[in-house]
Amino acid sequence: MKMKDFMMKLKELWYSFLRLFVHHYKLTVSYNHIYGDADDVVYEVKKFYKKQDKYLYFKTVEGELVEIRGAEGLNYRIEEL
Repeated sequence: MKMKDFMMKLKELWYSFLRLFVHHYKLTVSYNHIYGDADDVVYEVKKFYKKQDKYLYFKTVEGELVEIRGAEGLNYRIEEL
């Protein structure tokens, strides 16, 4: 039983060490020019693949690939967590 507990603690320590080097972002996309209203969508992003004025392509923390396009351009805010 002690070996199993030791392995669990070692695994937790390893994951906490890895979290020091992995950055996550909070992405808020607004489909109009006002932030904080009902049309805003918030994502927790693991990695951005492409960031342009009218196009965003990224991977969420859950592993989902998301692609967002806007004809007039996108209103988005990126915050590092």
